[in-house]
Amino acid sequence: MTEKRVPGLFIALLPVIFLIISLSVSVSIFGDEGPSGSNQIILMLTAAVTAIIGVRLGYSWTEIQDGMVKSINTAMPSILILFVIGALSGSWMISGIVPAMIYYGLDLLNPGIFLFAACLVCAIVSVATGSLWTTAATVGIALMGIGKTLGIHEGQIAGAIISGAYFGDKMSPLSDTTNLAPAVAGTDLFTHIRYMTITTFPSISIALIIFLLMGIFNSSDQSVDQIQLMQNALAEKFHISGWLFIVPVLVVIMIARKMPALPVLVAGSLLGIIFALIFQRDLVAEVGGSDNWAGLFSGSMISLYGDIEFDTSMPMVSDLLGSGGMAGMLGTIWLILSAMIFGGAMERTKMLQVIAQAIINRVKSIGGLFSSTVGTCLFFNLTASDQYLAIVIPGRMYHKIFAEKGLAPENLSRALEDSGTVTSVLIPWNTCGAYHLGVLGVSPFVYAPFCFFNIISPLMTIFFGIIGYKIKRLTTSIADVS
Repeated sequence: MTEKRVPGLFIALLPVIFLIISLSVSVSIFGDEGPSGSNQIILMLTAAVTAIIGVRLGYSWTEIQDGMVKSINTAMPSILILFVIGALSGSWMISGIVPAMIYYGLDLLNPGIFLFAACLVCAIVSVATGSLWTTAATVGIALMGIGKTLGIHEGQIAGAIISGAYFGDKMSPLSDTTNLAPAVAGTDLFTHIRYMTITTFPSISIALIIFLLMGIFNSSDQSVDQIQLMQNALAEKFHISGWLFIVPVLVVIMIARKMPALPVLVAGSLLGIIFALIFQRDLVAEVGGSDNWAGLFSGSMISLYGDIEFDTSMPMVSDLLGSGGMAGMLGTIWLILSAMIFGGAMERTKMLQVIAQAIINRVKSIGGLFSSTVGTCLFFNLTASDQYLAIVIPGRMYHKIFAEKGLAPENLSRALEDSGTVTSVLIPWNTCGAYHLGVLGVSPFVYAPFCFFNIISPLMTIFFGIIGYKIKRLTTSIADVS
């Protein structure tokens, strides 16, 4: 067998350099359309560059391919959920659930408080359910529609939704990442959550203040009459009823009772179709082409897997009333697969480990340790393209060095969440960035500047690490370093 060589740092960085340069060119040419195909091709080409280097290092193609397949397998639960989210968005659209949310939401929200309220609502729902993905796919979709009708920039709306959803996901004991981080770091769940409040509450407070100020100075000119016209356009096309909220309430209850996300979303999709046949029979028949049982069956199926659009008396409202179903998620899934192929090749050829070790070797102080942890998590979100890997791998890497520095494990678990969890959504080819692109219909390049909580959180944990505030030590009587 060919002896495998460990790559030097420069060699390990070559695929990353190629990726950064290629993506920069893609963004300059394609802009927001990059995730439609260009970014996927670049990720595949970068994986090919990684494989070529790997072969030169002594790895066989079979070994590298096995690494790619293993990496893809880790993303399969996300891919399955994406397919079901596509079906759910279609069934909730044709059933009138999302239009009803928009209709009633227009009564409650105005441009002045919308971004603040959207962030707060998503935070509450995400804490209750423990699922930021479900929050974005249900409440988030409705808030996108409401915000657009109020004339608010889509990047700002998505930024508020994502900021709130990630706060709730971080602080919820039901969240998978909130359970994963302390498990990797070696502490318990509720110690981890309590310790996260030190950085998380200031971060969300600053984000909410920014969103409130943005609302005060919002230039939207949507008048009361305009909002009334939008509501009339919705009511003309859909049968708007409070009974439609039974479905989302049931979904939230099932998630809150710790039922698995995939079966719950499937149930939500099927309930959406049932309510569509009860409340919007004419629309189902319109999509299916006839009012007999075959047309109703066809309309129901198309709403789950294909494109549906509804014309109203207002083009602005019509633009909101569409869904791509399961098929609409294929571009996002392509992006995830491409990213995981690249990440798998990098991990199998030991290039990720070499880069990570180079970072660890430069740690000299407590502040530097926190900065390195944040940087490593961000690096793995960029290269491995998955927030779970961005928590697990750095957690394993830094567990020993945190202990050697006399730091309690909750320091590590907090740093992992403040960086590995929240920055994943800012990266277009990461599974989280790709997911929110598919669900909210807004490119990460557009919403990232407005994800204030996600941007502030890693900076907050670095700041507290540098000044030594609330840094718990490994002592029998844990004291803060000040």
